[in-house]
Parts: sequence; C-alpha cells; structure tokens
Amino acid sequence: MTKDFDGDVLDPNYINLADNTCPTREQRANGINAFNGKASELVEKAKNGTLRNCERDFQQNSGCILNFYLTVRVATIRDAAMIIHAPVGCSAPAAIYREVFRRLYTAMNKPMDFDFHWLTTNIGEKDVIYGAADKLRFAIEEAERRYSPQAIFILTSCTSGIIGEDVEGVVNELAGKVKASLVPIHCEGIRSRIIQTGYDAFWHGILKYLVKPPTKRQDDMINVASMLSYTWQDRVEIARLLGKIGLRPNFIPEFAKVEDFETMSEAALTAPVCPTYTDYLSRGLEQEYKVPYFLYPSPIGIANTDEWLRTIGRMLHKEKEVEALILEERAHWVPKMDAIRRGFDKVKEANGGDFQVMGSLGQGRLVTQTPFFHELGVTTPVALCQDFDELLLEDVEHLLKRVGDFDIIVNTFQAAEVAHTARKYNPDMILSCPFQGSAYKREKGMTRIHALRGDGRKWSAQAGYAGAVACGSFLLQATHNMAFQNTMLAKTGDPYKEWWYQQPDPYFFHKKSDGREEAV
Repeated sequence: MTKDFDGDVLDPNYINLADNTCPTREQRANGINAFNGKASELVEKAKNGTLRNCERDFQQNSGCILNFYLTVRVATIRDAAMIIHAPVGCSAPAAIYREVFRRLYTAMNKPMDFDFHWLTTNIGEKDVIYGAADKLRFAIEEAERRYSPQAIFILTSCTSGIIGEDVEGVVNELAGKVKASLVPIHCEGIRSRIIQTGYDAFWHGILKYLVKPPTKRQDDMINVASMLSYTWQDRVEIARLLGKIGLRPNFIPEFAKVEDFETMSEAALTAPVCPTYTDYLSRGLEQEYKVPYFLYPSPIGIANTDEWLRTIGRMLHKEKEVEALILEERAHWVPKMDAIRRGFDKVKEANGGDFQVMGSLGQGRLVTQTPFFHELGVTTPVALCQDFDELLLEDVEHLLKRVGDFDIIVNTFQAAEVAHTARKYNPDMILSCPFQGSAYKREKGMTRIHALRGDGRKWSAQAGYAGAVACGSFLLQATHNMAFQNTMLAKTGDPYKEWWYQQPDPYFFHKKSDGREEAV
C-alpha cells in the first residue's frame, strides 16, 4: 500500500493533474535502488510488502533526475526552448549534447531542422536568500525573444526546490504575455533516488500543459515513447513495421515537435518501447482522453516483437494484417537469427558448453534483454538493474516463468559494486555502459549494453526484427575481438584493492539504521 507524505493512500494508477507534479516512484510504486539476491526473492518481497531499500554507508555517485536522463531529452524537442532553473553547474551536461547527436546528420543524409535552445538562470547565493523569480522571468522572456519557440520547458533543480521557488506563480503571470506554452517540470534531484521519477515529472508537465483535447481520432497513429538508448535505426525499424499494417508512429519525446505532444490525445493507441518509461504517460492519456495502451512486451528480440505486433493487432482489430506481417518478417529474419545462434553454439563448444552474459540496465531492459539472451542460446547468471518498482512486478513474474530464476543486483551507477559482481560471477561477456564503472578491465569479453539515439549506424539497432539481428550480430562479433580488453589490461591499473573483491558480496557497505551489518 503506497501513501503520500500526509499518510493518505495513493492510487498508483491515478494521475492527478491538479497537482504541480507527480508522486515519486518511492511513493507510488515502492521504488528501490539497492538489492542483491535472487529475482524470485525480489518478486516475493515486493508481493508480500517486505521489500525495502537498503542504505549505503558508502556511495560513489548517483543519478540526478534533472540532468542524467531529462535534460538530454527535453533539449532535443525541435521547436522548443529549455530553461534550467538552477546554478550554472547544473546545466554543464548540456554541453555534450551536440557531440551525442551530431552523427544523426550523417545517418539521415540530410540536415535536420533542429538546434539546441537552452538557457540557465544561474542561481547564486543571493538568490537562495531572496529568491530567483526575477531571473526566471527574464529567462522566459529571453527564450521567447531569441528562439520564438512553441513551448518553453522550465526544469527545476535542488536549489530552486530547497528555497521553495514559486515556479507556477511565474508561469501563471507570464502565460498570457509570451506566445510559447510554458511547461514547468519539477525534477529536483533531491525529490527522489529513483531516476524514473524524472520521467514521470516530465510526462506530468506534458499532460498538464501541452496535450490538447482531441478534435478527432487519428486511427492510424500510435504514440511511441522511446528511450534515448534506442537509436535512430530503431525508429526506422518501428516505422517500417507499423507502416506495413497501415499505421504510423508518433515518436516522442526526442526530436519531436510541440504539435506531436499536443495531438497525443488523438492517437489510436500508446505502445511501449520501455514499459516503465512509458507508464505515467500511458496511464494519463487513457485516464484523460481514453487512449488505450499496453506496457509489455516491448519489441526487443524476435519473440517479443511478434507479441508486440500481435498486441497492437488485437487492440486495433488488425489481427490478420499482423499475422501476415509476422510470417513475412520471420521468413526473412529468423534464418539470420538461426545463423547467429549457430555462431554462439560454436563459441559455447569452444568454451566448454556454456556462454554466460551479464547485462541489462533499466527495468525495461531487465524484462526484454534477458529473454533475448535466451533466444541467442546464452545464459544469464546475473542481471544488473538501475532501480526496481512494483509497476513492473507482473512482468518480472512472467519473465521468471519464461527463463527461470537468476540473480539480480539493483544498483544505480555504483561502479565498485558492479566491479565486485563482475569478479564474483566472472561471466564470459559483460555488457556495460557509461557510469557503470571498471568491469571492462578483464580477460574475458566486454562490450556496450546499448548505443544512444545519436548513433545512426545500422549495426547499432536493437528494436524489431532488424534490431534483433543487428544486436545479436554485434554481440557475436564481440566474442571474437579482444583488442579493447587486452589494451585495458596492458595499460590501466585496477581502481580497487584486492580486499574489496574478497568480500562475500558487493553490499559490504550497507548497514542497518542501528549500525549492524545487513544481509541483503
């Protein structure tokens, strides 16, 4: 049972757009970011109400719900401007966005009608005492003057939250004086330890300030909210598949236009790429505008792509068209997947009969990547997961029935814990990503979990049938190329002392509130 700060019971499925922002994932779904054990144990504790977050006495870093996942998405909205209402340092990560996305110009073979439009209010010490509302007013007017945007997104920070800045007051004051729609997003880093609270805060602002009541129903349009970690090629593949059954995707949020958000209420359906990323938006669109949705499965792997399409077919009465599409696609792609599986069989034979992969990252990848590994014929002794909440409970139960039990470590960018887990399980292949740490320094296989939206190369695809083959080929290729690992072994030292690896589990620094060590 989930309660708010006043002790009132929350309905996790209700989106209250009268509020300035959403509940946190801790409040509405018992979100945690620290767990070590069996996936079946995680599910059982969540079901019987005994799942609790563990406190770290030592923490290397954390994920900021303002910066790590949110600004990089909002900045890409093509006809909007973004204001980071914060000290200037909170806007520093925005400097990398052009590097992240610049490859898209080459991949698309044409210039994009897009540039980055963002400002910071540069809150200082005096503003913390006297307030920074004047700076916010100026920033909004300056964004209007410079960029003539259709919308201005105002992202709050720890500092603006701590001083209790009346962002809505400024928005209401200026709403009739600027042409742009003003969209405050309450993503203060101190609000929540669960990064996905930032997603919910973003969708709350979209639902409250941008989505318009439908003037018609666009029966051929499907809302697809896709993660930054799915590439441009994934968008191409999803659009290709939907186009073959007379449907078109409304991709949001990256590289969307404001109109794409405004018309989401007219869609025939909201379909997921990541279930937990899409959750808040999907529920809000159904609640406010009767747009149906589903959250699982996602189109990752051959089997899940089949079921993703079948679910769309059932909900939109296109069963015959979908079955014909699946037959056509499987005839083309399944032989390619069979060839990849035979490649892994050879690797397993040379490896003594087994090949173990440690992967996953967010909750969405936990329930999609693990069955994909099984499609490739490899096993998963342990999966990493940034955080976990009860919104995904039934899907994890379904996963366990499908692939069996496995170990899981819930961990938000604690590199020492990841390195410990890598040494403990010593799998044949580790998939990692930025901020996951030093697990790449090893004598066995290592490659990335995913690319980013800005990677336009075809072999970086992950979604749909083409993505399953591309990702499988990429992983198989990684088993044959050890150049990166050999270079790291030769030229870098280990960042952790040997005593750390000798501890019984990676939660050595977890304590109970009374100081006693806690077995997680």
